[in-house]
Amino acid sequence: MSTFIVRANVNLGVRTVVEDFCILGALPRGFEDGALATVIGRDAVIRSHTVIYAGNVIGDHFQTGNKVNIRESNRIGHHVSVGTLSVIEHHVEIGDNVRIHTQAFIPEYSVLEDGCWIGPNVVFTNAKYPLAPGVKNQLAGPVIRRGAKIGANVTLLPGVVIGEHSLVGAGSVVVRDVPPHAVVVGNPARVIRHVSDLPYAPLVHER
Repeated sequence: MSTFIVRANVNLGVRTVVEDFCILGALPRGFEDGALATVIGRDAVIRSHTVIYAGNVIGDHFQTGNKVNIRESNRIGHHVSVGTLSVIEHHVEIGDNVRIHTQAFIPEYSVLEDGCWIGPNVVFTNAKYPLAPGVKNQLAGPVIRRGAKIGANVTLLPGVVIGEHSLVGAGSVVVRDVPPHAVVVGNPARVIRHVSDLPYAPLVHER
């Protein structure tokens, strides 16, 4: 007897593993069962108590930790991993080879490009003035460019752009755009060096 729920119009790729107590194709408010197609590619591993809402299109080799919540109408690429207790809201774009660690919060209208890395307990924000009149029409999540890395416990303010292959140090609060290949730390985060100055050999494409 299955202990998970797969609702109507959910297409699971071959060799996908769904653990106990997951819900796939959960209904957003105002939609009937099957109204939104949900696609999860091949070789996925969906760990216990994960909820994936309807309307998501997810690539191959996707995996979640336990108790992940992914809202509706997202586009998620191949080889993406989402850690335990992380939340991804709706209308988020995630590229290929993205790693999101434990207890991250990714709100609606955020963009994560290929190869970026999001550390544990990272919080994205998308509302400059919460509860202000019309705020729902002005939401803008952060944009994380290709290969950027966001350290643990970082907070990103609405709409900031984190440049390609940059590095945001743990605990930073990012209030303005980060240049490509920069290392930023602090509250507010400030540039302290170039990634080529770090005490390890950067990858060729990071230079």
